[in-house]
Amino acid sequence: MATSFRFPLGKDHAMTRTTGSWVTAIPHSDAAQANRHFADKLAYETDPADVWQAIESGTVDFLLVDCRAAGNYAKAHLPGAISLPLGEITPQLVRDLPDVPLVTYCWGPSCNASTKGAFALTALGRPAKEMIGGLEYWIREGHPTEGKRPIVRGEERPSDWGLTV
Repeated sequence: MATSFRFPLGKDHAMTRTTGSWVTAIPHSDAAQANRHFADKLAYETDPADVWQAIESGTVDFLLVDCRAAGNYAKAHLPGAISLPLGEITPQLVRDLPDVPLVTYCWGPSCNASTKGAFALTALGRPAKEMIGGLEYWIREGHPTEGKRPIVRGEERPSDWGLTV
């Protein structure tokens, strides 16, 4: 039995589903178009698992950039990361960074300092990716941290994710 649902998309637009799920309410793209989309997405993002694999295997060919406030970086940060808070990104500092791709991160999905940091770094001509999930998902996946108070798995607190200095 067909069911009709109306999902408002603004004052003059709506998406109507008459059968099936919301997953298929908008048809999928062809495979070649989808492949381009996912390749483009991977050109901008990486994740904690891929970063950890590079660290663990000794194949790090990028620089981790922590875009959180310096006090949060001092408490705990990813191994080998540098502190470059968003408000401190300058052309001079960027020129002095090693000539490798940059991977930005912040505390987690509800923080966009890593997005803004990658935006600023690419505006200054540097290749950059954003590590999705940030420090929060790094910790959730059980990866180690460095700093004055390294995170111990199972003993995490909101302050460990940079919510407080």
